[in-house]
Amino acid sequence: MPDTIALPGLPGVTVAIRRSGRARRLSLRVGRTDGAVTLTLPARTPLAEGRAFVAAQAGWIARQVAAAPTPRRVAIGGVVPLLGREVPVVAGQGRAARWTGTEIAVPEDPQAGTRVQALLREMARSHLTEAVDRHAAAIGRSAGRITLRDTRSRWGSCTSRGDLMFSWRLVMAPAEVLDYVAAHEVAHLVHMDHSPRFWAQVGAICPDWKPRRDWLRREGAGLHAIRFDAVPEPAE
Repeated sequence: MPDTIALPGLPGVTVAIRRSGRARRLSLRVGRTDGAVTLTLPARTPLAEGRAFVAAQAGWIARQVAAAPTPRRVAIGGVVPLLGREVPVVAGQGRAARWTGTEIAVPEDPQAGTRVQALLREMARSHLTEAVDRHAAAIGRSAGRITLRDTRSRWGSCTSRGDLMFSWRLVMAPAEVLDYVAAHEVAHLVHMDHSPRFWAQVGAICPDWKPRRDWLRREGAGLHAIRFDAVPEPAE
């Protein structure tokens, strides 16, 4: 069985096939950050039925793929968002990327993107730790351990023990958006749900939270579309 299905009329778009013993019906998913299309097929469903389903949904697939942000790779000579502002990435000295206050200087090699990512992670930890400590002090609570990950489904989380997790990509969002996510998770130290009491707590420590949440819902996929992997070596 082929691993993908080509879409006539949509050059460059292929549908990856995933068989699932748990699935009870056919379903399509288009990645919000990369436009990747996946068809989930129940274990006993014929491939021909999957092809027909994909063909019938070609218009919907095309709209979803078009709406996905265009991936862009961070490299010297380009820009990267930092606290909501596009800053230049320039060639620099040393082994690590460095924030000068106006630009990011990074050694000129194929790993420049990964070095910029490491710098952004460090800056994300600094900004998020400061915001968490400030909001936690405001409500008389103490947060547990703070960890950073590159999560796609959520920007932050809080465990029952008070440990907080954040996406390091928040450092690319405007500072007030990062601050909102920190306030959101700190509010979970008081209410481990999304009840009216929880949102009242968010409002108490971050009164202007709604437009900040809206920005993340509207623009967050674009942050996930930024790639920091090494530049591929040219073919010989």
